[in-house]
Amino acid sequence: MSTFKLPDLGEGLAEAEILEWHVKPGDRVLVDQPMVSVETAKAVVEVPVPYSGVVAALHGAVGDIIATGAPLIDFDSGTVVGSMPMVSEEEYVEPVTLVRERSRGNARPQAVPLARALAGRLGVDLSTLAGSGRTGLITLDDVLRQANAAAPAAANGLGMQVDAATSSATTSSAEPLRGPRRAMAQSMSLSRDQIPGSTVCDDADIHHWLRRGDYTMRLVRALISAWRIEPALNAWFDSANNARILHRYIDLAIAVDTPAGLIAPVMRNIEDKSPDALRAAMIALKEAAHQRSYAPEDLRGFTLMLSNFGTLAGRYGIPLIAPPAVAILGAGKVRQDAVVVANSVAVHRRIPLSLSFDHRVVTGGEACRFLAAVIADLEKPD
Repeated sequence: MSTFKLPDLGEGLAEAEILEWHVKPGDRVLVDQPMVSVETAKAVVEVPVPYSGVVAALHGAVGDIIATGAPLIDFDSGTVVGSMPMVSEEEYVEPVTLVRERSRGNARPQAVPLARALAGRLGVDLSTLAGSGRTGLITLDDVLRQANAAAPAAANGLGMQVDAATSSATTSSAEPLRGPRRAMAQSMSLSRDQIPGSTVCDDADIHHWLRRGDYTMRLVRALISAWRIEPALNAWFDSANNARILHRYIDLAIAVDTPAGLIAPVMRNIEDKSPDALRAAMIALKEAAHQRSYAPEDLRGFTLMLSNFGTLAGRYGIPLIAPPAVAILGAGKVRQDAVVVANSVAVHRRIPLSLSFDHRVVTGGEACRFLAAVIADLEKPD
């Protein structure tokens, strides 16, 4: 019997949710036919059959969260004709030496690093948990379940009464975070824990624009212009080696609001694209986000980030950076403001801008120069 484990799908997350099985026990299958659809890091990925043979067992039902490297499916027979890259044990489980110490009752429990960090913040004792991951691995869900279970007890300890009759779906309900929302929770937790962020804000006066609208395209153009003047913000921070990586190209992640949650597909090499090519890429990006037709690689490897939240509401904000990127520009709602022009008051249209940057690797001067360059390009008539 051969066991196929959930491969590393390249998203940087330690688990995936099963959306749909395309095979069942007893099926005779061929290599590369559709096997299972899973969701991880905002993308839906179809995993093909790796072996020709007969399906013996499925290790998970629709809706289950499976850890990367955990058993996914068993085959009675078959020959391996291809392989998918697997994540190593060391990436998310303690070394073998710790496992041996655990057998003597001395070491800490096995846990995904994110789960261990979350347990520390929430005060959850990992030694009291039975991990739901493979070989008892403690996952984020295990920690969250324990924390949620402890919350009512803590409330009762303060003299608060919980009436089971009123605690029903008619008053409130718990909804597990899935797909884009789950990925957002993990990404933003990393941002909060790793990045000492800082934000500078200012306004760009667009009163003299010859054509109104097309704000996102003008913002993209302004980012390219600012990068040529101050390249320090189009970079990654390698915290393991305490180094920054400056990029000679811009892969821009653009936040798109969808019913499924916030998704940020990436436009590649925007510095070399013509205005028409940029516009076509932007349209395709938004359509892919709403239809969820993008590939996993379309969500990673970005070097700079943009959030045009002003299309919905809001003037200024503190956009959060997803590591290893070091900067994100947020654009608020265009407004008419009273401004002083030639010693008199006039009404001008202006775009509020908020630039967040990783202060470990970007200086305040670099951030301000970058923002000034963005404003200078936006204030051009055309």
